[in-house]
Amino acid sequence: MNQNLIIPTAEPFYFPGGSTGVVLIHGFTGSPKEMRELGLYLHQKGFTTLGVRLSGHATQPSDLARTRWWDWLCSVEDGLNLLRNQCRKVFLVGLSLGGILSLVAAARYSLDGVVALATPYSLPEDWRLKIAKHLSLFYPQVKKEKSDIKDQIALYAHVDYSTYPTRSIAELNDLIKILHSSLPYITIPLLLVNSKRDKNVPVDHSDQIKREVGSKEVVQIFIENSSHVITEDIEKDQVFLEVEHFIKTHI
Repeated sequence: MNQNLIIPTAEPFYFPGGSTGVVLIHGFTGSPKEMRELGLYLHQKGFTTLGVRLSGHATQPSDLARTRWWDWLCSVEDGLNLLRNQCRKVFLVGLSLGGILSLVAAARYSLDGVVALATPYSLPEDWRLKIAKHLSLFYPQVKKEKSDIKDQIALYAHVDYSTYPTRSIAELNDLIKILHSSLPYITIPLLLVNSKRDKNVPVDHSDQIKREVGSKEVVQIFIENSSHVITEDIEKDQVFLEVEHFIKTHI
């Protein structure tokens, strides 16, 4: 009898290919499904791709509330270790929280390049962030707004939690502090891709990251009309091409 703990279609994925490996990392409260099409696309171009499931994701929000930011980073490290055993070069590609984790990992581990998609430099100002860990005892969850993905087929199929665990918001805020201290230590090539219509991450976050990162080679790409989940929305083909071009340029 099948009793899935992971939400169907939200499972991690692995597509074996050539000697260049790509670890793909989804966003906060999201799932590997956000990165699956990109992973399949890159596999068809000859790369080995692995979509990790961050700890606490793609099951139920209470699981996420029990995790800490280092658990998410360990999920990324697992993926890196798996691909290092079979690939000559390894790249990280992360969306939103996945982008933050990719950048933090780039300051800690040996990599050949990193792609940060729709990656926040900070959270919106809110006095409650400072006491979020305490608030989580009384208000364990925060309701999310409906996704603004413009591609209606993708919107229908999108898999994420309908709430944010308050404790996890506090962890995300702590992780962003780790990001800020990590940026100067990143020296590998970096691609930043953002949408001008992203309501969650304004495009000036890309500029902030570029100013503080230690990399001499930073490429910024801005697309025009997509929502925050740029790997599933109406300009995903352009995003896929930019990621492919960046990786091929550095192998």
